[in-house]
Amino acid sequence: MVEKVRELAGQSGWIIEEAGPEPEVAVEATWGWYWAADLIADMGGTVHLGHPLAIKGYENRRVKNDLADATLLADLLRMNRLPEAWIAPDSIRQLRELVRYRQLSQMRSGLKGQIHSVMGKEAIIPTLVELWGPAGTAYLDSLDMGDAYALRVDSLRDLVDIFDDEIRQLEKRIHQRLKEDTGYRVVQQLNGVGRVHAAVFVAEIGDVHRFPNARKLCSWAGLTPKVKESDLKSYPQSISKQGSRLVRWWAVEAVSRYHGGAEIRDLYQRVAERRGRNIGKVAAARKLLTLVYYGLRDGEIRCLRDAA
Repeated sequence: MVEKVRELAGQSGWIIEEAGPEPEVAVEATWGWYWAADLIADMGGTVHLGHPLAIKGYENRRVKNDLADATLLADLLRMNRLPEAWIAPDSIRQLRELVRYRQLSQMRSGLKGQIHSVMGKEAIIPTLVELWGPAGTAYLDSLDMGDAYALRVDSLRDLVDIFDDEIRQLEKRIHQRLKEDTGYRVVQQLNGVGRVHAAVFVAEIGDVHRFPNARKLCSWAGLTPKVKESDLKSYPQSISKQGSRLVRWWAVEAVSRYHGGAEIRDLYQRVAERRGRNIGKVAAARKLLTLVYYGLRDGEIRCLRDAA
C-alpha cells in the first residue's frame, strides 16, 4: 500500500507540475478520497471536493466513463458552478471514524434479535421485559432448549458480550478525546443529549462556523422541508433528508422520549396536535439542533443559562 501511494505521488507530482503553479483541482467525493485530497494539497494544488448528490443532476448523458466524469468536473470548476463539499481536517476525519464505528451497537442489536428468533422456534416467550441485565442472564441460563438451539443462543450471547466490551472501550476512547472540548460539554446540558449524542454532533458537524446560521445547519442535516416553486407560488413538502444521516437520526433520537425538555416540549406539543407526533418530533429535533448550533458556536446555550 505504501509503495502504491508513493507511485501515485510521483505520477500526481508530474501531472500537477504540468498544470502550472498552484493549480485548481476538482475531486469528486467518492471512495477513498481522503488520501488523494491530502496528496494534492501537499503538492501545492487547491482541492475542490465535488458534492456527489449535487453532481448527479449533470449525469444524465449517454457516455459515462472516467474521462467524461473528469471533463465534467473540470468544466463545472472552470464555470464556477461546481457544488463543493467541506474538506474536514485529519483530526475531524479520525474522530468521525471512531464515532461512525459505533454502529457496532446496531450489529449487537441484530445478535439480540437472533436470540429472540431462536427462542421463538422453541415456543419460548420471554417473561422478562429486559433480557440483558442480571435477571435476564439468569433467565437465559435456565432455558431448556434443544442442543442446536442452545448452542446457537450460547454463541450469540458470547458475541453480545464481546460487542458490549468493544463498544465500552470505543466510547471511553471517544470521551477521552473530547473531554476538553467546550462544545462537547455544553451540548450535553440539553435534555436527551448524552455523551454519544454530543460526540456525533461534534464529529459530524466539525467546524460549526462554516454555517452562517442555525437554519443552514438544519438544512445541511436534512431537517428542513423541500420547496417546489412555480411562478409566484411555492409548495412546501416533507423534509429533504439530504445531508448527514447520523446527525439527523441522533437529533430525532434525543427528543423521542422527553421531547427536548422544557425548552422544546411546548413546540413539540403544538406541532403534534396540529400535524401529528412524527412531524412534532421532527420539529423538536430541528429546534434541538438549533440549540446545538449555538452551543458549539458560542460555548454556551443562553436559553439554558437564563432559565437557571
